[in-house]
Amino acid sequence: MKTFALVVVVMVAFAANSVLNRAAVGGGWIDPLGFGTVRLWAGAVVLLALAYGLRRRTPLLGPVRLAGVAGLVLYIYGFSLAYSDLDAGLGALILFGTVQITMFVGSLIGGERPPVLRWLGAAVAFGGLAWLLWPGAGVSIVLGAGAAMVVAGFGWGVYSLAGRKAEDALISTAANFVLAAPFGLVIGWLPGVPTSGVAVTGRGLALAVVSGAVTSGLGYALWYAVLPQLKGSVAAVAQLTVPVIAMAGGMLVLAEPLTAEFAVAAAVVLGGVGLSVLRR
Repeated sequence: MKTFALVVVVMVAFAANSVLNRAAVGGGWIDPLGFGTVRLWAGAVVLLALAYGLRRRTPLLGPVRLAGVAGLVLYIYGFSLAYSDLDAGLGALILFGTVQITMFVGSLIGGERPPVLRWLGAAVAFGGLAWLLWPGAGVSIVLGAGAAMVVAGFGWGVYSLAGRKAEDALISTAANFVLAAPFGLVIGWLPGVPTSGVAVTGRGLALAVVSGAVTSGLGYALWYAVLPQLKGSVAAVAQLTVPVIAMAGGMLVLAEPLTAEFAVAAAVVLGGVGLSVLRR
């Protein structure tokens, strides 16, 4: 029950990141690259302070550090760039569909053999998510934004798989953020990287700091603490609840209407997740 409660807290934090990113970038309060960079640096500062305060150390090198840092950078910037042009619901579907595929494949390569119920539950949950989020007729996909979200999903899947081998969740997450943060100062200067020219506002900066310091930094440290207790396939399926939670958060925070489709699809997704983690 403790592990279940921690997973719920982490999924809510992940969903909050989507709401914060959509509000800041979609609202024109900050550009995507700026949001991602502030998010990384805010997380790095908070985690570094916690690591030194609680552990008195922050080793930057480790057996899976490269994978964790690379996955984090791909996710942070792919996520921010995609939401500048992509419909939020479709973006969530692409992201967590890619995460599920990446983590399932990674788990299979690592020797895990998920039982039939887990495969069935994953299919049911993904089907419910597709039903809820798939765009209607006339909705087009911006190719570049869709590709950016696929990159983000792959990066998050790699980051999560690397976290299953973390010996100290706080130290590993702090090191990942500290090593990844400088990339934000370089990415904006790379040729071919799109820039929106949006001015950074106080509101956008505040949302990025909250996303980085709280829902990303602390949320990811907690995720790394939970991951060693979960099978890779279970962790993959559990994250399919995030888009549902994010949409529920949008209803509460942004006063979006509750629809019958959401209620039924949410029940299907949660039922599929429950089915996938049954022992028998």
